[in-house]
Amino acid sequence: MRSRYTVALITAATLVAAWGLGAQAPDKASFVASYRWQVEHEKFGGFSGLELGENGREFLAVGDGGIMVAGNLFRDPDTGVITGVSPFVPYDLKTPTGVITKGVWDDGEGLTIVNNNRAYVSFEGEHRIWAYDQPGGNATPIPKHPDFAQMQNNSALEVLASDDAGTLFTLPERSGVITRPFPVYRFKNGVWDQPFGLPRRGPYLAVGGDFGPDGKFYLLERHLTGIFGFKTRVRRFTFTDESATDEQVLLESSAGQFDNLEGIAVWRDKAGDIRLTMISDDNFRAFQRTEFVEYRITD
Repeated sequence: MRSRYTVALITAATLVAAWGLGAQAPDKASFVASYRWQVEHEKFGGFSGLELGENGREFLAVGDGGIMVAGNLFRDPDTGVITGVSPFVPYDLKTPTGVITKGVWDDGEGLTIVNNNRAYVSFEGEHRIWAYDQPGGNATPIPKHPDFAQMQNNSALEVLASDDAGTLFTLPERSGVITRPFPVYRFKNGVWDQPFGLPRRGPYLAVGGDFGPDGKFYLLERHLTGIFGFKTRVRRFTFTDESATDEQVLLESSAGQFDNLEGIAVWRDKAGDIRLTMISDDNFRAFQRTEFVEYRITD
């Protein structure tokens, strides 16, 4: 998300203890490692969407600065821990006519890949979803649900994911009211519907999502706790045609443990365990950092 945060937010009170987390449980994911990604380039940073290949190495990312990055993660052959990243090569996100996106049009947030070849990007500046057949290529616009036009500025389509059938699912960062569920929008066979919502639990906002190899949906959420930094939470759901069930809290970080994690990719490692790989949005601020953070599901 392109940052709205200013120095004034430093005075915000920490609200975490005041909110109930109905589905909260001991962490079901164990921390693997984190890796700080540093590059000296004017377009580096602001990453909000992430996809990984089945082996957890090839990656695609999009960011607030209107770029898409394709690369590889280098991993330790024994532990699978990230040890490096391939050279940074950014591709501009373009309009359907080939113009480089700028201003409210370049705020790429959610990312998913369908059929291993077409990337879909959700934007929250001008609320929409565009498809790309290759990095740096022209966009193909996807029809909009009527609700998109009424979503809050800078709080719209943060989450984008696709299931094995290629059905797209998206939801906004905010639902408009703290007690209102996050509405889930589904694009199937060229038609949008809004079949169900995901319950809001406390002050967390929806910032990323992915379907895992187990067919379940993983929701990445973030909460800014003022001077104490960001908290991260991941919840898991089973999606049916008409509802989201089996809600579980998999992890909840402490304030400031990680930076502003906004992108998530869920995959299975060579040991057969499901891994959560997340990437942070540094908002192009020197006091923040871009990092990959990984957890392993233990239950």
